[in-house]
Amino acid sequence: MTSPEVLQKLESLGTEQNCKIYRRHGAGENLFGVSFANLKALKKQIKTDHALALALWKSGNDDARNLAIMIADPACLTDGVLESWVKGSNGCVGSTFPGLAARTPLARKKMEDWIDAPAEWTSCAGWTILAHLAMSDAELPDSFFTDYLRVIEKEIHQRPNRVRDAMSSALVAIGVRNPALTEAALKVAKNIGKVEVDHGETSCKTPDAARYIQKTLEHRRRKKESPAP
Repeated sequence: MTSPEVLQKLESLGTEQNCKIYRRHGAGENLFGVSFANLKALKKQIKTDHALALALWKSGNDDARNLAIMIADPACLTDGVLESWVKGSNGCVGSTFPGLAARTPLARKKMEDWIDAPAEWTSCAGWTILAHLAMSDAELPDSFFTDYLRVIEKEIHQRPNRVRDAMSSALVAIGVRNPALTEAALKVAKNIGKVEVDHGETSCKTPDAARYIQKTLEHRRRKKESPAP
């Protein structure tokens, strides 16, 4: 499929109701309102097509950009493209882009570049990549994460609104990595207390980190103890 063909298909799949929902979450005006179920179906059809992903991103349309994130090849994303894409992040694209960036060879570098960025969605991407690293990179030592736990403890309440949410998610991800980090993360969660985040006119909430860590670990324990079918 070519970029114009995909854009035409996306436009036919969009709904005004989805546009309203996505805009409440921070999407831009260039939007068709395509459900993620339909985007996933298109991804299954297209598979990985990096050239098409680059073309779709250039369209500026949020639905096309979310599809671009789904079909891009992480191994082919250069530093320049990642910088360009993070600058185009918003409430619609910003929730999906970091997961792609975390699968690139540049994941740790971009996390370190972005985590203290003044731009809110760029900083969010940095903290979200950190969360992905906590869940997927077994080679990183505990000291790598404890350094960021100290930053969370000291700075979370002073960071921009959406960044506080991303930092809280990173705290949870670090807290379920291993028992030593669980103990350290729970102490941080206790010390910072409730994290206030304004999610606007949505039903989204930032969960209590300590409770979510414990809930996740309990779920893992039950799953491990359950007999195989």
